[in-house]
Amino acid sequence: MRAMRVLGLDPGSRRTGWGLVERSGNAFRCVECGTLSPGAGLDLPRRLHFLAREAGAILERFSPDAVVLEEAFYHQNVRSTLVLGHVRGALMVAAVERGIELAEYTPREVKLAVTGRGGAAKEQVAAMVRRILGLESSPQADAADALAGALCHLNRSRFAARGTGARPARAWEALLARAAR
Repeated sequence: MRAMRVLGLDPGSRRTGWGLVERSGNAFRCVECGTLSPGAGLDLPRRLHFLAREAGAILERFSPDAVVLEEAFYHQNVRSTLVLGHVRGALMVAAVERGIELAEYTPREVKLAVTGRGGAAKEQVAAMVRRILGLESSPQADAADALAGALCHLNRSRFAARGTGARPARAWEALLARAAR
């Protein structure tokens, strides 16, 4: 069986997290993760350009099978929501230009897939990502969220391919239970 690679992206105009997860059978491995941080003095168009260019370079370097983006959520601040939409658009274009499958999940879906609780705190998500991937330390918060998105997609796509829908199987539930200990 060929390993499947998924790049998770956690969009932000000041810092975008990214994380590449590879699944081979039932084993998950973090290939690499990090953040993209455009210069603080850049205006929005230049930040978007930076993020699209750098995300494109990561896509070309690793050639993932799919890209996962967190769906937009709505802030009290309308401007923040609009800026997040621009960032998501730039990242989508980077993936689509390269012909890479794009998937989107709500923050609640990602948290549920990784922790078993849709309302889990960011710290819980990071801790579970660390445990599931066997990392020595927790990644930076934005990178951890990106890795969580990739894990969510790998879990869902594995069962969807078998025709069982998005419901996690007992093996995934057992992995989550072991990681929670």
